Amino acid sequence: MQQRKITAPDVAAAKNARKLTVITAYDAGQAALAEAAGADILLVGDSLGMVVLGQPDTLGVTMGQMLHHVSAVSAGASRALVLADMPFMSYQADVAEAVRNAGRLVKEGRAQAVKLEGGREIVPQVRAIVSAGIPVVGHLGLTPQHVAALGGYKVQARTAEAARRLVEDARALCEAGCFAIVLECVPTQVAALVTQDVPVPTIGIGAGPGCDGQVLVFHDLLGLYEGFKPRFVKRYAELAALIREALGEFAREVRSGEFPTGEHSFEMDPEEYAKLVSGLKKS
Repeated sequence: MQQRKITAPDVAAAKNARKLTVITAYDAGQAALAEAAGADILLVGDSLGMVVLGQPDTLGVTMGQMLHHVSAVSAGASRALVLADMPFMSYQADVAEAVRNAGRLVKEGRAQAVKLEGGREIVPQVRAIVSAGIPVVGHLGLTPQHVAALGGYKVQARTAEAARRLVEDARALCEAGCFAIVLECVPTQVAALVTQDVPVPTIGIGAGPGCDGQVLVFHDLLGLYEGFKPRFVKRYAELAALIREALGEFAREVRSGEFPTGEHSFEMDPEEYAKLVSGLKKS
């Protein structure tokens, strides 16, 4: 019997009740695997720009690309909540545009919620999107869409003043209506402080064990993405090596003639084949 779909209120209710498991997914197959493994939330991250599209960062990801992958993940998910990243410049410039693009991710992509990067500066967008009936997740700390301004992928909120601003940003996002907040690459103590301070669940990535849940990228935790391994990533498998070995064995067998064998082939009825040959000889 299919379990009931997890909703934004379900996620919010997990605060102080249970830990949330979040896994990124970029297609229907990955969604089905992550969901079967017990993921509460499937995050269709703009990280797809790096791990799927081979781009150097997340900045080049378009709304069209996000819609394509969100739709695929939604098709493969039956229980987990599908959370879609809003890509760079799909919400920053204009509140009305932010609402329209969030609406597209829900209406066309069938996402159940959207995620925005930033603090107090995006409160107007968050309020407007929530007012339109779309659940919103915030994202603070290392915000990859701000990588140019941050000067690279660095741990954030390391000073008392920076940590104070992060706490204030988290409070502002909660007041604006966010039902959860992702904390990326911040000191363990700061993440724990924010988690205790805000009434909504925090989802950590490189933010220590004190958060209400944890998220990792599908390709990172399975050892599929070898371009870059952040310190906060734990690899639960090294699938890239296994895949290379399997693909190499296929190539070797094709070249040697070992594949395919009769086991992997189809035969024509002998009488029908005889008619074919006879007919070809006469023509």
